Formats: sequence, structure tokens, C-alpha cells
Amino acid sequence: MTRRHLLGAAGAASAFLSLRPGLAQPSGKPMRNMGGAPAGFPVRSRASRGGAKPFDFVEYCHSLGFGVVETRLPPTDPESIKAFRQKIEAYNMRVILDVGYPRDDAGVAAFDASVKAAKECGAISLHAAMTARRYEEFAAFDAFKQSYERAQKSIALAEPVLRKYRVRLGIENHKGWRSAEQAAWLKRVGSEWVGVHFDFGNNVALCEDPAETLRNLLPYTFACHLKDMAVEPYEDGFLLSEVPLGEGFLDIKGMVASLRNKDPNMPFDLEMITRDPLKIPVFTDKYWVTFDDAYSPLPARDLARVLEIVHKNKPKSPLPRTTGMSPEAQLKLEDDNILKSIDYARQYLDSLA
Repeated sequence: MTRRHLLGAAGAASAFLSLRPGLAQPSGKPMRNMGGAPAGFPVRSRASRGGAKPFDFVEYCHSLGFGVVETRLPPTDPESIKAFRQKIEAYNMRVILDVGYPRDDAGVAAFDASVKAAKECGAISLHAAMTARRYEEFAAFDAFKQSYERAQKSIALAEPVLRKYRVRLGIENHKGWRSAEQAAWLKRVGSEWVGVHFDFGNNVALCEDPAETLRNLLPYTFACHLKDMAVEPYEDGFLLSEVPLGEGFLDIKGMVASLRNKDPNMPFDLEMITRDPLKIPVFTDKYWVTFDDAYSPLPARDLARVLEIVHKNKPKSPLPRTTGMSPEAQLKLEDDNILKSIDYARQYLDSLA
């Protein structure tokens, strides 16, 4: 990648916003309730590595007109915390922080220190993605069960700390648990400080209709990963891709309306991940090993419903793919997808402004 390209890429947001018709101008009204999630900008993050100045995700989200940012906890020395909070407040932004969680009793003290620092940074909530894709990670049901029980123990250890500092932790539905499982767990926890960072599309990979996922998790949700999804068949099941808002099969307008009805100030972090489609191998034995009729069921009717969705929702355009593309082409594709999503949000989700 040439120096000229790097300089151009660094200003891609403002360049696209000013030159492409239909996109909001940088001086336009900020989108108070829309933000960025770091997982949604992987190409730009990679392209910025090794530069003279580290990629500042807060700065980048501000340049896109976002009023919310999800990012990592900064260094926790007093000066760094003060500088971070001053930047957030100067930009009139809200921040959600990723701080980890205690995996055992020995990790509680470190978690306590992180939550205290997040509170001092002005975080409105914390975010945790506690799982990988269960159908890829586990080869046996017992391994999944043990992982799920460890996650529940971690949150039992975390809850008193969250209550102490009055900071909420949103657990993402991250292709690890079906929404009924997660909702039942949160009901058992019974804490106002533990809820859901709701992802619009992840549970499609677990054979859920997104409307069902939202119904189950809505009572516990206080922040979101906003995305649209597209699907198509492949020999072992179906492919699943994030696509620009409005180009997939999700009822984006309806889902946003339901979430804002619960909380008019709900933050929506855009997570338009530009990558190859994910393979959801529902026709293989390995996919099913982590499901159990008594402990973790996946009813046949839900499989039938998601296959119906795949059959009836042909992609409007080829699913995004980055394999074989140059770094420059990948960056352009990601920027295009991000800016199409912002354009859609400004046109059809004006409630996020």
C-alpha cells in the first residue's frame, strides 16, 4: 500500500461523504443514537496498523457523525482516563466499553478495577461477547455445556461489582446461545445491571427467525449492534453475510422501532462487517452436537423456518467477499458498505439522529 493511498484512506470518510451523492455531509446533523462497533471496521483497522499514529476509533466514529462509540477501555492511569473522558465529552458522544469479565474468583479484583475505570471514563454501559460460534468451537455437547456453565459463573462473579459501581454489562448474543437460553439465564440472574447488547443478525446462525430473537431478548436489551443480513444456500447448509442496511432480509425499520419503543435513547452501534460469508453447516453432524432436547433444544420447526427464510430471500446482489482482493480494494468495499449503511440510516432511521 503506497503512502498516497494511506493518506487517501485516512480521509476516506470525509472524501466519500463530500463527493458521493445522497450521502450526508460531514456538517450534517450528528446521529445521536447511532455509533460504531470496532468489529464492523476490520479492514480499516488493519490498514491503519503500523502507521505513525494509532487508529483512533473514537475520532473516526466522530468523523462519521456518530453520537455513540463502542471501544476498548483506555489505559487506566488517571491522566489517560481524564483525557479520554474529555474527548468523549467534547464530541458530545456516549461511550460503551469492552472491559472483559472475571473468569474465576482470582479475576474479580482486576474486573473491579476495570469497571471502576470505565465508570470514571463515563461509560454508559459495558459490552461482552462471551462466546465463539458454538457449531465451530465444540465437537461434543459436554464441552458446550461446560462453557455455558462457566459463563454463568463468570456473570455471578461480575454482578456484585457491577451493582457496586452501578454500571450495566450487556452480554452480546454472539452465536453461542439461542435467545431463549440467554433470556432464561438473565431472568435467573435477575439484576438490572446485567442485560443484553443485542445483535440484529447473529442468531440466524442458530436457526432463529430474527423476530423471535428480538422478542426473547428485548426485555433485557439496553444497547445494540445494528446490521442487516443476507443469506443463500450452499451444499452443507446456508451462507450468512452482513450487508449494507436495507440490502438484506431483516426488518430493520420494525426492529429499530421496537427497540426505541423500549428506550428512546437506545444506542445502535453499526457492525457492518465486510468479509467472506459465514458457512452455517446445518446439514452436517457437527453442527448438531451442541444441541440437546432437554438442555439446549433446537426444534425442527425452527430449522424449517430458517431454511424457508434462505429459500425466499435471494440476495439482492452477490454476497460480499474479500478473499483475493487487494488491501486497497478491501478498504474501498468496507468504506462503501459503511457509508451505504449510514445513508440508509439517515434516510429511513431518522429517529437515530
